[in-house]
Order: sequence, then C-alpha cells, then structure tokens
Amino acid sequence: MLSPVRHLLIHGLVAALLVQSPVVQAQARPPKAKPPVVPAAEAPPSQGRCQEEEAGVSRSGRDASMIDTSDADPRMQLQELVQMALQRSRPIGVARLLALAAEADLEEARASRLPQVSLSGTAGHVGSIVGGIDQPRGLQGRASINVSAPLYDSGRIAKLTEWRSQLAEAAKFGQSSAEEQLSLQTVSLALDRSRYVLQAQVYTQYVRKMACLVDALEIITKSDRGRASELVQAQKSLQQADLAYEQTLTALRQTEVRMRRLVGDALPPAASMSSVLAQVPDLEQMQSDILLAPDVSQATAQAKAQRSYAESVLAGQKPSVSLLMNGSSTIGTGKATEWIGGVAINIPLYQPGADASLTAAARRSQAAALQRDETIDAKRYRLLEMYETANSSLDRARRVVDILRNSDRVRASTLQQWQQLGRRSLFDVMGAESDYYSMRIAHVNALFDAQQVVAMMWSMGRGVTTPLR
Repeated sequence: MLSPVRHLLIHGLVAALLVQSPVVQAQARPPKAKPPVVPAAEAPPSQGRCQEEEAGVSRSGRDASMIDTSDADPRMQLQELVQMALQRSRPIGVARLLALAAEADLEEARASRLPQVSLSGTAGHVGSIVGGIDQPRGLQGRASINVSAPLYDSGRIAKLTEWRSQLAEAAKFGQSSAEEQLSLQTVSLALDRSRYVLQAQVYTQYVRKMACLVDALEIITKSDRGRASELVQAQKSLQQADLAYEQTLTALRQTEVRMRRLVGDALPPAASMSSVLAQVPDLEQMQSDILLAPDVSQATAQAKAQRSYAESVLAGQKPSVSLLMNGSSTIGTGKATEWIGGVAINIPLYQPGADASLTAAARRSQAAALQRDETIDAKRYRLLEMYETANSSLDRARRVVDILRNSDRVRASTLQQWQQLGRRSLFDVMGAESDYYSMRIAHVNALFDAQQVVAMMWSMGRGVTTPLR
C-alpha cells in the first residue's frame, strides 16, 4: 500500500496534469490549497509525454508540424489560394478559349454586312461543233470578278448578329461561372483544412491528457493492484483519443491532396479561419444578388440568343434584296468582255420544312427561357434553405459554447472531488474529460459548418471572393 503522503503526491500530480488546459486552469485549481512539490527524483516519465505538444511532435512520434497554424491574414490567404487555383486550372483555360471562339463567331456575323468580292479564272483548250460545222478552236483564258452586298434582308443579318453576340456573352458568363465554382471549391477546401487543423489540435491536447493520466496510473497500480480497472479504462480512452487524432490527420492529408490538385504543391501553412466567414449576409440582399450570379446571367444570355435565332429564321423566309456586280473577260479564242451591275431580288415562294424550322427555333427559345426561370427559382429556394442552415449552425455554436462552459465546470468539479474528497471515481474524471473535448470538437464543427454555408450563399450571388475583399 502507498503511504498517505506519497498517495497525496501522486493524486496531486495527476490532478496537475489534467488541468493544464488554459481554459480550466482557474476553475480546476483549489482555491487555497497548493499542490505538493514532487521531488525531481520521483518525477514520473509521464512528464516527457506532457512536453510532446511543445516539442511539435505527436504522442506516436510523428511530425505534427502540419497542424501548426500561421499568423497570416486568413482573407488574404484565401484570395491568394483562389488566384493560384484560377491560374493553374485547365477547365478555366478551356472556358476562356471557348469565349474567344464565340467572339470570333461574332466578328464573322458582323462581317456578313460588308460587300463580298471574289475573283475566278479558267484556262484551257476550247472547241465546239454546231450543226456539223466546226467552230473555232484554240487556247482560251477567262477571268471574272464578282461583287455582292446585302441591301435588305428583313433583319436576318441583324438577328444573326444578335444571336452570336448573346452566345458570346453566354460564353463569357460561362467562364465566370467556372471561375466561381473553382473559387468556391478552393475556399471550401481551405475551410475544411483549417477545420481539421483545429480538430487535430484539440485531439492532441486530449491525447496528451490521457497519456499523462495513463502514466500516472501505471505508478499507482504498481502499489495498488485494485486500481487496475482504472488503468485499463484510461488506456482505452487514450487509444480512442489517439484513433480520433489519426483519423483527423488522415482527413487533413486528403484535404491537402485535393488542394494541391487545385493550387499546386506549394501549400502555405494553414491560417486560422474560424471566423473569416462567420457573419450571415442579409437575406434580401442575397436574393437580389441572385440575378447577378454568373450562371443566371449565362442562362439569360442563352435565352436571348435562342430568341434572336428564332427571329433570324423568320426573317430568312421573307424577301431580300442584294447588290450584284459581275465582270468577265475572255482572251484567246472567242475573245469577249462582259459585265453586269444591278440588284438581285429573292422572294421565297415555297420552302418545304420552313414552318418546322421556325417552330423548332421558337420551342428552343421557350425552353431556354424556362430554364432561366427555373435556375432563378431553384437558387432562391436553395438560398432560403442555406440561410436557415447558417443561422442554425451559428446558433448551435453559441449553444455549444454555453454547454462547453458547463462542461468545463463539471470536469473541474469532478477532478476536485476525486482529488480531495474521494467522492468521484477516476471513471467520472475520464468521462468529464471526454465530454469536454467532444464539445470542443462540436464547437469547431458548428463554426465551420456555418462558414461553409455562408461561402455557398455568397457564391450564389456576387461571388465567394466578395466578402474576402
């Protein structure tokens, strides 16, 4: 059996190890009693483990530098990560090239108003027989020049130009939409990375506490075998905490792999992002901003483009007038010069399938308009859902803070009662510690859940980088 003095010293050591967290130091320490001084010769090996957090390595000896946070401005870091992702992205390059191609199509449509000039020529040996009589034969060269220009086409060229213009606008908004999706993905991964870093830091403290407790109980159990069940329970809690820590590190590594896919291998140290997007934006303003979203603007441009195309199909079935000039010259056999200048009139009389073509274009225009309305309607209801989710997550975070304070008081009181009065078992102490760290993890999750939703809300309007600026 342990002597009363040594028993008190070990209990004081265990209690001191369990209250090292800065959150509970003031509450866990007895008001007037001073912890006994443990001689250096009797200091257990648990003190080495208790200093692992300061040394920057986990209990298992792995490098824990990946869970360190930098002092960089989180907003600036998010902007830099977004810019790096946009510069590296091949899909953004594809969208940019498609936008440039649409611009070239627009220039082609505009150029159709200008006169068209063509030159053609032939050279060869000619001959003919008319009524059994040979006509002159020999070498002959012929050159002709043609000039044509539209004068009146019932607005067909104008509508085709509008169609190409709206398609070019849709392509630009498509590029902006792709950039916004990539920006949201980058911000979301950065927030997840910060979430897992904070979770890993919490689990590191929890593992450290349990490791200290296990080492102290190993000393107690050597003299009091009746405390073996407490040691087994502490070892179990340590294993569970260590498993949660390793699972969090795995999730962190996976998140960083996905980030490197977007921004490159040179990832900056994670900044603290627990409050960078913690404010829910105004709902009415967000609903108004939906119309400014790139995907909504793209759908609007596509609907206008289909309407212009339907109007161009209708104009193509009406009379048209064009300028016509032609001149030709023949040298050699049958030398001659010809020319003609005037206007050409085209009046469609019967075009099989013209009505079907016009109907198809009109239906596509109606479908594009319905798709635009559906996009806006879906985003509005989705925004309402996200608004409720964000407020719920922030309210959950506030409630967890209150619960966390009570949990902190419970663990401090439980530790004090176990240490001084013997009214609580060590199982109660470990249960209080487990509850406390679980609530800290719940608080981290609530904060980052809210920020993820807020980021999506901004992405549905003016863009996720707007609040960062």
